[in-house]
Amino acid sequence: MSELITYHAEDGIATLTLNNGKVNAISPDLITEFNAALDRAVVERAVVIITGQPGILSGGYDLKVMTSGPQQAVSLVTAGSTLARRLLAHPFPVIVACPGHAVAKGAFLLLSADYRIGVEGPYKIGLNEVAIGMTMHHAGIELARDRLRRSAFHRSVINAEMFDPQAAREAGFLDAVVPAEQLLEAATSAAHALKKLNMNAHKKTKLKVRKDLLDALDEAIILDQDFAL
Repeated sequence: MSELITYHAEDGIATLTLNNGKVNAISPDLITEFNAALDRAVVERAVVIITGQPGILSGGYDLKVMTSGPQQAVSLVTAGSTLARRLLAHPFPVIVACPGHAVAKGAFLLLSADYRIGVEGPYKIGLNEVAIGMTMHHAGIELARDRLRRSAFHRSVINAEMFDPQAAREAGFLDAVVPAEQLLEAATSAAHALKKLNMNAHKKTKLKVRKDLLDALDEAIILDQDFAL
């Protein structure tokens, strides 16, 4: 892999580290590398850990691409939503180790994983699309509707409310919050625990549990291709 995604494999665990500038922008090239890394992890039958740089998982889509034209924006959102769907249906467990901020598409990465760990600190997690003048896309609405707690869904999607890590756990973005120095250890421990699952049963059960969401995302991704963001 090139520098946008660092791939490290050890003991049946594949760690994918996002490394795309100060905010780990989700760009077309990063998504291409992300998919290639997931392809490799499937071949290696590895539990996946997704993480970022100290202080940030991702600040969202690459704004240079999003503002370069409607077709470029739609293409990037389509690729990102398709990646989220892939993560939700990934045949092996997916963990996100969030080292700080996770905003917009960064937060959607959290909503696409099987287990999410954040860190204590003055970090913001949430969906700020409405706050920056973007109408929420259909796929994002469906993903948030399914994964966020009912009490937080409208506040997050319609009001663009941002959450600190503890509040993000209560809202449904995270499953656990640990001190920053314990993040890697906590993620590795969770990965070893998930490795003990019967992977065939995990895959089949995941697809049953998420069937309605995956079907909704398939429809939403098509709708979003004609959607004025």
